[in-house]
Amino acid sequence: MKRICLNDNWKCFVTGKRDTAIDVTLPYDAMLLDEKDDESVTGVNLGWYVPQDYSFEKTLLAPKEWADQITVLYFEGVYHKATVYVNGIKAAYKDYGYTGFYVDVTKLLKYGEDNTILVEAINTDQPNSRWYTGTGIYRPVWLYQMPQKHILINGIKVDTLSIDPPVIKVAVSTNSEGQVTCAIAELDTEVKEITNADGVAEITMELPGAELWSPENPKLYDLKVSFGDDVRTERIGIRTLEFNAKKGFAINGKRVILRGACIHHDNGILGAAGHEFSDYRKIRLMKENGYNAVRSAHNPCSEAILRACDEMGVLMMDEYVDAWYIHKTRYDYATSVEKNYRTDLKALVDKDYNHPSVIMYSTGNEVAETAQARGIELCGNMTDYLHELDPSRPVSCGINIFFNFLSSMGLGIYSDKKAEQEVKNVKKKKAVGSEFFNNLAGILGADFMKFGATLYPCDVLTRDAFARMDFAGYNYGINRYVHDLKKYPERLILGSETFCSDAYRFMELAADEPRIIGDFVWSGMDYLGEVGVGSWEYQDYAPDFGHGKGWVAAGSGRVDLTGKSLSEADYTRVAFGLKDIAIGVIPVKYADQKHSPSAWKMTNAMASWSWEGCENKKTKVEVYARAYEIELLLNGKTIGKKRTQNDCRVVFDVTYMPGELKAVAFAENGKVIATTALLTAGEKTQLVAEPELTAINSDGDLAYVRLKFTDQAGELKPLERDHIKVSVTGGELIGLGSACPYYEGSYLDDVCDTYYGEALAVIRPVSKGNMVINAVSLNKNLTAAATVEVR
Repeated sequence: MKRICLNDNWKCFVTGKRDTAIDVTLPYDAMLLDEKDDESVTGVNLGWYVPQDYSFEKTLLAPKEWADQITVLYFEGVYHKATVYVNGIKAAYKDYGYTGFYVDVTKLLKYGEDNTILVEAINTDQPNSRWYTGTGIYRPVWLYQMPQKHILINGIKVDTLSIDPPVIKVAVSTNSEGQVTCAIAELDTEVKEITNADGVAEITMELPGAELWSPENPKLYDLKVSFGDDVRTERIGIRTLEFNAKKGFAINGKRVILRGACIHHDNGILGAAGHEFSDYRKIRLMKENGYNAVRSAHNPCSEAILRACDEMGVLMMDEYVDAWYIHKTRYDYATSVEKNYRTDLKALVDKDYNHPSVIMYSTGNEVAETAQARGIELCGNMTDYLHELDPSRPVSCGINIFFNFLSSMGLGIYSDKKAEQEVKNVKKKKAVGSEFFNNLAGILGADFMKFGATLYPCDVLTRDAFARMDFAGYNYGINRYVHDLKKYPERLILGSETFCSDAYRFMELAADEPRIIGDFVWSGMDYLGEVGVGSWEYQDYAPDFGHGKGWVAAGSGRVDLTGKSLSEADYTRVAFGLKDIAIGVIPVKYADQKHSPSAWKMTNAMASWSWEGCENKKTKVEVYARAYEIELLLNGKTIGKKRTQNDCRVVFDVTYMPGELKAVAFAENGKVIATTALLTAGEKTQLVAEPELTAINSDGDLAYVRLKFTDQAGELKPLERDHIKVSVTGGELIGLGSACPYYEGSYLDDVCDTYYGEALAVIRPVSKGNMVINAVSLNKNLTAAATVEVR
């Protein structure tokens, strides 16, 4: 089978307005072209964008030799309600925006001629999501070509039968009978078998000497499968999954505790555009920050994410959908789930099946339907169907335990009626549904939801649904763990959504109880939409805390919108036992000021002791260490000593003075465990442009360049702020912005504001050679330049 990339040379225009056409390269998010309006019905969900419908058009030359082949287009993701036309003829329609789909165009192409491929994406049916979706063809497009006798698309499925010795089973589905050959060249293996009358061959392969795939050793092999002239290659990993009350969750017989993070599908300042390079970067950032697992919230992840997880040894919880049949927003997918779930789940399994990183499926998120007989039945039906499609992987569903109780009382966060009210109340700026609850949680704090989950009715209204899944997915239910483990001896508990501050407690509980499978924090990386839900922002950066126009991001990440690790990530790594010690400082300039409220923020501390002009101002300093006692020193003088109490975090009141801020962690016997320090930046300020990579490939790689105000030694100066203009030679600037959840500008502009001294530029190379990035600080008259080699 040939696989041809069709990402180049597309036209994008507002549907019905061809005069708006621009040249684009896929993947592309057209919503970034749209205006924002404080009366937009998208509101806090999408960040006040006013989405339009967009069309994407491409001319495709079909050589005459294609005529005797089968030709199929594969769209990895179009948001949403996509209609595909080939030479003016409707070829396909796909309503769900997160599932890939195939279009057989064999009989629609004109061979030896140019052909027109037109894709129309509808996104004016607003609101249709609780987060930023993007618009259009936001994931790659491929053309597959197969001979008349061929292996079916997704027709190769590989299972590990044994790990000692390594044995796999390869099931190959074809469209006719014939001889199938399987081989792994690296292991010098080859097996042949004739397909049966149903066009399915099942081949058992013994693989002596093969290495097992695991998070610590993500070894992959290329399996070559041939059927006549049709040759496919599947990257596979050899590993087994096991889950039970005695062992918990195990890979290759060894227990694994899931240190997980929830991630959304967008790529920050690039919007929803699913560049492979950006998806790989996201997974790398999660792994570097201590997470060994990710949850694709709340929709199927991209294929690039799966490849990245396979290669880096990061485990995947791949989720289906955010709503079942109760609308969370007026025009969301809830109308279609009961009708489409079998087709959608099959597409999910077909995509995931051969990826060793995929360890479980999730059927939904915070679906209050699980408190109703109809929803409980649907839960069981989806679990059973996933087991039928893929017997090897467990199934879960993230249930907000407290939400189920509120729903049963007629106080549900989500309902069809509230979805209607959300639209009507936009102009009144009256919060309903999840926005109302998020605002309430921000005021009352994280403990509000966790306490609510302990109420007795919460157990009654979740137990039947939990009984119909392999892992009981608890959203914000850590206060129930001990009680429920005693009451339900066979229940396996997964913290499917948790607060950052739960990390230490989770690790302590999981260390002693294998039935606690893992923890997925909300969220690993910040994301667009659901604006302000996780933000602690001051008025210097957010003139109002009402989450109106200007607010674009959630502010919920342990890693911010640009990929920078925050002090919450340091805390998490220490809680997980992956880092010895770290210091976080509440921004001194703002320490006595009010900030926007959020339950999803543990702290807004940052690892900096450079607060020029803030001498003698009071702030709080946090130190994270798994220690008996922690000492904090400023310029060699002890500020104080504190013992840890059921956490790895202690907080000191400190008066700011420049110099060295040092923390020392002690064991109970007085022995020093670890030390760390922060230094004040020097007086002189410079603008620097720092590429994350100094050399990239021309085929698909992107240059991420961080723009920073620092001293001469490179120490960040977070109080320096200015607008920066960026120009590029040898590349195309495709994203520019900061991590601030409140951002009035466009990420498509060539000028951006900084946030705590930083911004980020993302550049796509247009040719090989040296790509030069120039930055100018408009008011400070500082310049910076960086060179990235494009190979």
